[in-house]
Amino acid sequence: MAKSPDAFRTISEAADEVGAPQHVLRFWETKFAFVAPVKRAGGRRFYRPQDIAVLKGVKRLLHDEGLTIRGVERLHKEQGLKRILGTDGGTEVSVATSHLSAPLAGASRLHAVLADLEQAKARLDAVLTR
Repeated sequence: MAKSPDAFRTISEAADEVGAPQHVLRFWETKFAFVAPVKRAGGRRFYRPQDIAVLKGVKRLLHDEGLTIRGVERLHKEQGLKRILGTDGGTEVSVATSHLSAPLAGASRLHAVLADLEQAKARLDAVLTR
């Protein structure tokens, strides 16, 4: 029996649908704050339909358009998920993915603030240990 289009996917199902190996999906999760599958007990990942759309967008940017990881990060920072998903200003993001941008933008901001704080702490530690 086939799953509903709205059903969550396991990492193996997501990898098949995206066309990338499972380890690549895990790697992208570490590199991109906006790639955030739901994790259940035991750390099992479950991908929502909007997660699959984001992963397909990342794959397209990296493999088809030739961007680097840093390029995709910069693109997300400057233009948001609409560009990752392959939509431009004239095209609306689907209802399934429209609610992603605000929480993921907030998470992205928090990751940036955390990185800044860690850098500041490292500088303070360097000064204090002299």
